[in-house]
Parts: sequence; structure tokens; C-alpha cells
Amino acid sequence: MSTANYVIGVDYGTDSVRSVLVDTANGKEISASVFLYPRWQKGLYCKPSLNQFRQHPLDYVEGLTHTIKDCIAKAGGEAIVPFIKGISVDTTGSSPVAVDETGTPLALKPDFAENPNAMFVLWKDHTAVQEAAEINKHAEKFEVNYLKYVGGIYSSEWFWSKLLHILRVDTQVRKNTVSWVEHCDWIPFLLSGKTDVKEMKRSRCAAGHKALWAEEFDGLPPEEFFKTLDPLLKGYRDLLFRDTYTSDVSAGNLSAEWAEKLGLNTDVVIGVGAFDAHMGAVGGEIEPYYLSKVMGTSTCDILVAPNKDLEGKLINGICGQVDGSVIPDMAGLEAGQSAFGDVYAWFKNLISWPINNLLSESTIIDEHTANALREELEHKILANLAKQASELPDDDYSELAVDWLNGRRTPDANQELKGAITGLGLGTDAPRFFRALAAATCFGAKAIVDRFKEQGVPVKGIIGIGGVAKKSPYIMQMMADVLEMPIRIHRFEHTCALGAAMFAAVVAGIYPDVETAMKAMGTGFEKEYHPNIKKQKLYRQHYQQYLSLGRYLEKFNKKDVKPYLS
Repeated sequence: MSTANYVIGVDYGTDSVRSVLVDTANGKEISASVFLYPRWQKGLYCKPSLNQFRQHPLDYVEGLTHTIKDCIAKAGGEAIVPFIKGISVDTTGSSPVAVDETGTPLALKPDFAENPNAMFVLWKDHTAVQEAAEINKHAEKFEVNYLKYVGGIYSSEWFWSKLLHILRVDTQVRKNTVSWVEHCDWIPFLLSGKTDVKEMKRSRCAAGHKALWAEEFDGLPPEEFFKTLDPLLKGYRDLLFRDTYTSDVSAGNLSAEWAEKLGLNTDVVIGVGAFDAHMGAVGGEIEPYYLSKVMGTSTCDILVAPNKDLEGKLINGICGQVDGSVIPDMAGLEAGQSAFGDVYAWFKNLISWPINNLLSESTIIDEHTANALREELEHKILANLAKQASELPDDDYSELAVDWLNGRRTPDANQELKGAITGLGLGTDAPRFFRALAAATCFGAKAIVDRFKEQGVPVKGIIGIGGVAKKSPYIMQMMADVLEMPIRIHRFEHTCALGAAMFAAVVAGIYPDVETAMKAMGTGFEKEYHPNIKKQKLYRQHYQQYLSLGRYLEKFNKKDVKPYLS
């Protein structure tokens, strides 16, 4: 009889969800499945000009069902089902939603099915900029610094800003809201068949990094903090949670309903969820003081350190430091860039305007050929831009960009900031423009590393995870050159899902702790980029220029500063 044990890691990204069936003995991928969110693909419920990005819970539910069933089918169907022991989930964050007393997102109820305010407020949604500013100002009134574990600055990307914004702008949602939950908390709750929101096990990762939870505060900040911020928040502290759980804890067993839906059994254990980058760091075999960079549409940078090393030390301007948010009994430190792959995607869309808007009007080629040509060019643009940019001479390098196209996450969150590019001339072509944008994202990464180092947290090296890390040698080599340190690229394609699978192996009792699971299931690294010493002087100079331009943009962004020309 087979003694194999398998687990499923589910990774919810910005554009899609992927599930991976993994052998717990060695971390080998048995099968994988990816599902693109259909409503998101159509641009529904989003208004990019207003920084509004919402996702319908049905995209999540349909994706969960499809990918898990697909993984099972690809791996042999019913024959493999008895050997699947656990499921764990990671998601984007902070991506919260308003729910009723049963923990059901309001958008799943008929009256709210098309209301964006009743849907998940995606991590990249910045409609709560004003609320974040109010939280930061309000916190100054209290003797206790309730922002000290989130880097000292609260962001519009996070839980309380979004909650307050929705309560203010939508009376009907407010009247029907019983609680607010993170995406990473809702999926395990859903799978385990719970129907009372008070029974939901809240993620230590999500609560500590985004919702101001800390053991020192006996949970969330006191009621006085919230009701004096806005009377609309009165009572929400008690409606939410006090206790939080690390991801090596079970959220329950798979419910009979979901077992039937997925073709599994109720012996499958469901783990407490966490954010994608935090589980991705585990999947990427993070070590103390190595910075794990999950590089996708944005970056989320994770560093772990022994709690004793950080005792009495608070790192300002990052996205928080939380005991157990990555590895239980270790401090997890989070930082990141609000736009990374999104910067390249923006530029691709910008220069693709004729392709996207004029090909369909062509009288020379038919519609089928036009669509095929559009698809072919879309896949080639960034790769060819990177190739030509890599061939540009270093002595012809006047363009300089700042990467804040979606605001700045770290260091010192400010989502009102905008990006910029200078040094443009008639000789600036697409590869030169792209090179400046790529350098800007690498300089943004260096600003994060420098912040850690300045505040006494060493960074020994970089672990690269995610689509950009695996697909763009040009950007990875530039980043190694800018950071002046090596970058190891993790071998596993779906590293965040692998991290979730490692936690699933722990909650299922296959391994005693996540460190043991990492050693057994880690798949190693496929490539390492080393800094080019010949580029050192060039990038040091450009980095100082990047910092100077950034300081100007921050000053110019202030309301009391007048433009030079009026």
C-alpha cells in the first residue's frame, strides 16, 4: 500500500488563483492548475483612474473549485484522493470585505451582488487615502503609539483605512455589515463550513501587519482609539477579534459540503491562512536576514529574524514587524513596492496603444489576422525591450525615473505620490525609456534594503520569487548590480503555493513544524545573479539622483507647494 502523503497549496494572486498538489516527502509538484478571474479580466468593478480595484468573491470561489478539482483530475482522480491530507491558502493583502453574521461577504447576497463596496477591496485599491491620513494624525493624540508595529505609518492599502472608507461612502453596506474579514481568513472559514463569523480564526500575519493587532495591546487598540477616530467605528473592535493564529494551526477540517464539491473527504485538514509573500518566503526557503522578494505586479519583501535580536528595536517606515507572521516564534518584517511588474505592464500598454486601438480598424488585414498579430506582439514587447535595453551603452544614459506609479509602500508609505521620468530628449526611444523604468524599480528595492541596514537589521542576500524574478534576467541582473549583492532565484514555479503546501503538511501532522517542512520540501534554487563590479560607479551615481528626484517629488506633492510655472 502506498505511504505517500500529498497536500494542496492554494495561492490567490492579483489576476488569478493557482493550486498545486505537492508530495510532502520532497516538495515535488504532482499537478498544478491556474484560473484567471473572469470578472477581473473584464475590468468589472474597477476604476483605475480613481484607484478603485475590487474583486467579486465569486471569482475566488469559482477559482478555488476549478483549480483543486483540476489538480486532482490531472494527478489521477479518485485514486489519489485518500492520500491528500491538508489544504492551506495564501492571498493578497490587505484585501478585506464586509460580511454578515454568518461570515458571508455581502456581495454574495442578491441585494449587493453588483455593488463594488460589498466586494473584496483589493490590496492595490487606494480609495482610502484620506482615511489613512486621518488614522496617522489621530494616532499622534495617544500616549501609546499604536502604529509602532506597522512601521509608524498607516497605509491606504490596509484594513482599517478601507473599512472606514466603505462605511463612510455606502450607507446600505454599513447597515448590513456585521464584521470585516481578510481574504486569507475567509477562504479557510469557507472550506471548513463554519457559519458564525465569531468562530473565524484570524491570521496573525494579516492582523499584525495590516490591522494594528499586537499582544502588547491585548489584541487591537482600545475602543477609545476607534470611536474617537470616527463614531462610525464604535463597537467594531468587539465585532472583530482579539485572538490571532499562526499558519501552523488548523482552521478546521474540510466540511462535508466542500468535500463533496471538490471530490475529497472530510479528513482533510485546513490551515489558517496568511498573505502570499509571507507563505512565499517559506516556500522560497527563507533564512534569517535574507530578504525574500516576491516580485509580481508589486513586490512584497519579507525578512525573518530571531525575536531576541529585535527585542526593543522598532523598524520605522516598513509594513510591520510581527511575531510569527512568517515562521512561528520568529519576527517577520515586511516591506515592499506598490508597483513593480505593474510599471512594466503600464509601459507595455502605453506603447501598445496603436496595436490595441487601430488594428481592428485596418482595411489591409482581416479581424482574425489582426487579433493573432496583436497577441503575438503583446508577448514579444517586453522581452525585446529588455534585450535592446541591455545592449545600450552606459555612457548614453540621461533618462531617470521614479517608480511611484502606484504610490510608495516602503520606505515610509505614501500612496498619494506619483512617478516621474526626467532627462528625456529627442534621442529617447522605447528601450531607453524602459531601461529608466527598470532601473527605477531596482532603486526602489535598494531604498528598502538601505532602510533595514540604517536601522540595524543586516541584509545578507536576496531571494527572488515570482514571475519577474524567473522571467526577466535583464531586471534581475540590474537589481544585483544596484543592490551590490547576489540574488538567488528559487526553482519552484509557484513558490507561494509551495509555501502554503508546507504549512498544510504541518497542520496535517506530517511534519512537527514549518522549519522541518521547509527542509524536506524545499526544491532549491535554479540560478544566482552576481553583481557586476564594473557597473557599481554608474548605479551608485544614478541612485543618488533617484533619491534627489524623489525628494523633489515629495516636496512638490505637498498641498502648500506651488508649481514653478503657473
